Amino acid sequence: MEWIRFFITAALLIMGMISFISAVIGVYRFGFVMNRMHAAGIGDTLGLLCVVSAMAVASGLNMDTLKLLFLIFFMWFTSPVSTHFLSQVEYYTNRERARFMTFRKGGEPRES
Repeated sequence: MEWIRFFITAALLIMGMISFISAVIGVYRFGFVMNRMHAAGIGDTLGLLCVVSAMAVASGLNMDTLKLLFLIFFMWFTSPVSTHFLSQVEYYTNRERARFMTFRKGGEPRES
């Protein structure tokens, strides 16, 4: 039983690290701020879920597992909200965002 728990923990940790690494690569490769925040938010959320789930599997069924599940619950609500808030700030304060948008026939901007 310990070997099964070890392999599940290792698989979750590897998936979490791959998610974090891809988020870092996405943040550096994308040029537009909104794309960077999207890559960071998705990588942060998925990576955190995998890593904390691995810690919960490794610790077994006890009170620490419940605390780790509360941590996942808290971070899954706060991370997307903060990313959304930062994107709204960027959207309303960036005067050069028309460069990243396409236009309809009537001349109104439409996000691409």
